Amino acid sequence: MLNVHARGLLPGAFRHAMTGTLAGTLTCAAALSLAATPATAVPGRPGTPQPPTVVFAETFENGQGATPILVTGYTGAAPVNETYTADPAWLANCNGWIVSQQGPPAAPPTSGCGGWWTSVKQLAGSLGKWAGADPATNHAVTGYTNADPGAGKTQLQTVTPVNIGATKRFLTFSVDAAEVNCHGNHAKLGFYLLDGATAVPTFTTPIEPCADSQTTIDGIKVGTYTSDKPVLFNGSTIGLRLVNFQGSGYGNDAAFDNVRILDATPRLGVGFGPASAEIGQTATLTFTVTNTSELAVKEGWSFTANLPSGLKLAAGAPVTDCAAATVTAPAGGAQVGVTGTLAAGKPFCTATVKVTAARAGTYDICAGDVTSRAGIDPPGCAEVRFTPPALIFDAHAHGGRVSSPVLTVAPLVPSDVTCTGAPGADDGTLVQAALGSLGSLGVVTTRASGTVDAAGLRTAAASAKTAHVSLLGGVVTADEVTATATAKDDDTGAVHASGGVSLTNLKVNGVPVVDPGVNLSIDIPLVGKVVINERVATAGGRGISVNAVHVRTLAGVDIVVSHARAALTPPGGPCPTA
Repeated sequence: MLNVHARGLLPGAFRHAMTGTLAGTLTCAAALSLAATPATAVPGRPGTPQPPTVVFAETFENGQGATPILVTGYTGAAPVNETYTADPAWLANCNGWIVSQQGPPAAPPTSGCGGWWTSVKQLAGSLGKWAGADPATNHAVTGYTNADPGAGKTQLQTVTPVNIGATKRFLTFSVDAAEVNCHGNHAKLGFYLLDGATAVPTFTTPIEPCADSQTTIDGIKVGTYTSDKPVLFNGSTIGLRLVNFQGSGYGNDAAFDNVRILDATPRLGVGFGPASAEIGQTATLTFTVTNTSELAVKEGWSFTANLPSGLKLAAGAPVTDCAAATVTAPAGGAQVGVTGTLAAGKPFCTATVKVTAARAGTYDICAGDVTSRAGIDPPGCAEVRFTPPALIFDAHAHGGRVSSPVLTVAPLVPSDVTCTGAPGADDGTLVQAALGSLGSLGVVTTRASGTVDAAGLRTAAASAKTAHVSLLGGVVTADEVTATATAKDDDTGAVHASGGVSLTNLKVNGVPVVDPGVNLSIDIPLVGKVVINERVATAGGRGISVNAVHVRTLAGVDIVVSHARAALTPPGGPCPTA
C-alpha cells in the first residue's frame, strides 16, 4: 500500500512529515546525489513525532548538463560515488535515459526514441516543476518503452551498498514520479530495499502515477509517493532496486526523480511518576514509543530495559496501549521487556510498570540501560527519587522534676520538638532551681531538635545538662549531670535510637559513681533507691528515654534530674509521652 501526496496540499500524516524540516533536508541533499548518514536521531520530546531522517537522496544531478546519458553511465556525488545498473530491456528502446529539457532537439542516434524525444524531455521538466526546481535544467530517469520491456524487470538498482550506520532500523522510501499516455497500460513501480542478496519489498501495491497522481503538469500526471509500511531492516548497509511490473510497451511511459530512503525509526522515551516517592511505596515507570511524523505503521519493534541496582519491579500487571504488545515485567525483577506495534496514524503509545525501592536514593534510567533494541531509538535519561518515610519527630528534654506527697515541681526548662513532621529546634536555660527540703539545682540547659539532611534522613535529638546537684540533704551530689537521647532513621526507613549520660563528680551516699553501666541501681538503706543512666525504650523501639539521675524514696518522693527523650514515629500514630 502506498501513500501519495500533492506538494503544497499534502494529505494525511505524510504531509506533516514531508513539509518544513524534510523539505529543507532534501534541498541540502540535492547537492549530494547520495547521502549516507548514521541512522540515529537526537532525543526528542516523548509523544511529539519528529520527521524521518533521509539516509539516501538521489537527484540525478551530479555532473549533469545538456547532454543526455544512460543511467548506467551516471555516477553520484562523492564520497559514495554511487553507480547504477538496470535490466537490458530498460536500457534500450527509449528507456534508461537521464535527460532534461535543455537536452538537444534530436534524440541520441542509439536511443530508440524516434519522434518521442520531446515528450521524454518534458517528463523531466514536469518533475522539476513539481519539485520546485528549474524545469529547464531538472534531470530525471525516463522510460518511454518503444517496445515491450517484459514484466518484473529491474529499472534501476544501486551497485554499491550504502552504509546507514546502524542495524535494525525502520526504513521506507519516497520518490517523485510522472507518467503520460495514461490511455494505455500504466507503469507499475515497486521499490525494494536490498539487504545483501535479499530484496525486501516496501510496498503492497505498486506505484501507478497515472492512477494515483496528485496533479497534472503540462498534461503529465505527477506525484510524490512513499510507502505506508516501513520495513524493519536488519542490515547496516542497504541497496535499492526499482522493478516495473508492467510488461507492455503500450503506454508505460514514465519517469522518476528524487529517490529517497527514509529512516522512520520510532524513539523511546522513559519517565517516572511521581518524581519522588517514599521507600516501600511505588512509582510508575512509563515507556513512550513515539512515531515519526508520517505516522506510518511500525510493526515489531522491541527493547529490554534494565533497572538500576536497588530499583525493583512491584506487583501489578503492566498496562499498555501499544498494538500487538507483550510486556514482560515480573514482580521483584529488574528487567522489563517490551515488544509491540505502532498502529498507522498513532503518534505514540505507552507501556507502564510499577517500580519500588527498599532504600532511599535517586535511581535513573538512561540510553545505556536499554538493550536489545530493534526498530527503536534509545531514550534520554529519567530519574526517580525514593525518600525515607516522613517520620514524626519527638524530642523532649527537661532539667528535672519532682513528685512527692508534699511537693510537686513541674519539668524544669522543658524544650520540645514533639509530635510534628516539621524540623525545628527549641532551647531553654534556668540559672538555678530550689526543690524545697528535697534539695537544689544550679544552671539548667536543655535542647530539643528535629533535623532532615540532604538525603532526607531524619534525626530527633534531646539533651539536658544540670549543674550543682544536691538532693536529700547531700545524699546525691554532682558538679554536673547530662542526659542525651537520639533517634535516627536510615535509608531503609529503620530507626536507630541511642542515649547516654555524662557525669562529673557524682556521688551517691558519699560514694563516687564513675562510668556507670545502663540502669545502674544503688540502694540507700532506710532512704530508697537511686538509678543512674536510666534508659527505657519508647515508641515501639523507635525511641529512647534517658534519665541521668532518678531517685525514688521510701516516703514516695520521685525525683528526676536531667531527662532527655527522642523518637521517630510513623505519621498517624500516638506520640510518646514518657
